[in-house]
Amino acid sequence: MRVDVHPILGNAPTGKSIILLVDGRPIKAIEGEPIAAALLASGRRVLRHTARHGEPRGLFCALGRCTDCVMTVDGQPNVRTCVTPARDGMVIESQVGLGRWKHLPLEKEE
Repeated sequence: MRVDVHPILGNAPTGKSIILLVDGRPIKAIEGEPIAAALLASGRRVLRHTARHGEPRGLFCALGRCTDCVMTVDGQPNVRTCVTPARDGMVIESQVGLGRWKHLPLEKEE
């Protein structure tokens, strides 16, 4: 579902194929492309749900100004996926409302 040839922008750039783990499922992406672009290309339109009514949200502004595309990326909630470049092996999870931080083990002080 990617636009390979655009009448104005020309051919889509090619890059290294990578895998993102999205809600436990592998998704193919191109290294460096916005996470949201990879999700849209895979057919995914809903990226999060609102806290109050559970309403679906997806890509809206694609500029990093709104918060409709936020997801939890590598344990960090509220990452704007429209402006965050994809890296191989990223773990991405759908988010409800503000999301939750993953509890990381504290480092031992010596």
